[in-house]
Amino acid sequence: MWIYNLGLMLYGWAVRIAALRIAKARQWIEGRRHLFRRMAQTIDPRARIVWIHAASLGEFEQGRPIIEKLRREHPEYKILLTFFSPSGYEIRKNYDGADYIFYLPLDTPRNARRFLDIARPEIAIFVKYEFWLNLLGELRRRKIRSYIVSAIFRRDSIFFKPYGGMWRQALEAFDALFVQNEESKQLLAELGFDNAVVAGDTRFDRVAEIALAARKIDIVERFKGDKRLFVAGSTWGPDEELLIRLMNDNPGIRFLVAPHEMEESRIARLMEQTRGGALRYTQCSADTDFESTQLLILDTVGLLSSVYGYAAWGYIGGGFGVGIHNTLEAATFGLPIAFGPNYEKFKEARDLAMLGAAQAVENYDQLRDWFSPLRDDPDFLLKTSRVAKDYTTSHQGATGLILRTIFQ
Repeated sequence: MWIYNLGLMLYGWAVRIAALRIAKARQWIEGRRHLFRRMAQTIDPRARIVWIHAASLGEFEQGRPIIEKLRREHPEYKILLTFFSPSGYEIRKNYDGADYIFYLPLDTPRNARRFLDIARPEIAIFVKYEFWLNLLGELRRRKIRSYIVSAIFRRDSIFFKPYGGMWRQALEAFDALFVQNEESKQLLAELGFDNAVVAGDTRFDRVAEIALAARKIDIVERFKGDKRLFVAGSTWGPDEELLIRLMNDNPGIRFLVAPHEMEESRIARLMEQTRGGALRYTQCSADTDFESTQLLILDTVGLLSSVYGYAAWGYIGGGFGVGIHNTLEAATFGLPIAFGPNYEKFKEARDLAMLGAAQAVENYDQLRDWFSPLRDDPDFLLKTSRVAKDYTTSHQGATGLILRTIFQ
């Protein structure tokens, strides 16, 4: 355990050094300044607390259905939400679904005790991963009911290594482990844990909520008009190289591209190289004429999940880098989707590809060959769309199962 604590101390020093030149590291430090004092001043000592921890923004989206259903069905509890990463906290620090929102302190033994002394949660819920050994040990010593949700365990993870003893011991803090698949349950059984429950992934519940609450976007609606729309979400440079060629080969199709990062050079390239004409979303108004525009660049945040509802096909970026982004937001609208080759770590992408509702592509020829039959054969498009939609619908329900089990 001393090696773990030493590693945390070195990590903390490294972040402080990085904060001298990296904005995200400065946010990490500043967000934790006077943390315990702010918690003590804010959290009602009489409140019954459910503490939910999400590492970052993606895990928050997985935990969000639980937070919101818990708030509706158990108003007797106050919800404490913590983040480890600035990319989660800074975006969701004003989220109105939780009563208290803070950074998680660095997991030293003293910090773990101070955090729990102030928070006093009756229930602790960790989303997907982040196994903080001191906090989990303290939760177990205090006999606080603790759970992990939407978890995935793989044989190559530290829990199954000869040197993973303290990590295996940390899992004993959980009253139940809600896992995404049967494989995870079987792996945990090999370690002697019989309290794993195959509940699935709460993200399916989240994207269903997003689809039901999809916004009407006048600019997108008028841009689409009576044409068919292809939406590419969270794209990077290599994705955009393929998409530019696809746009230029399909002048009768309207395209909407939402870059993952708003780099001016990439936006300029999209606008210059799209022969059918391009506009930026933020430059459009109620009077904009889209007659000579084939591409709309979504250069703002918060709209992409609703935009998918206007599309007939989708493309998910990131597959030529570290991994693809969210495929479920598109699939829940019944979109056949394509993405780059790096998708194997994402179960839903593998499932959709196996079912024929998604296609990994390594080059433009493969993207063209995937798109052409979906463009030209309405029956094939309808069949593929139904497969995508049915997949997302059939996997809903994890949130209800988790909360029924916790509060039974």
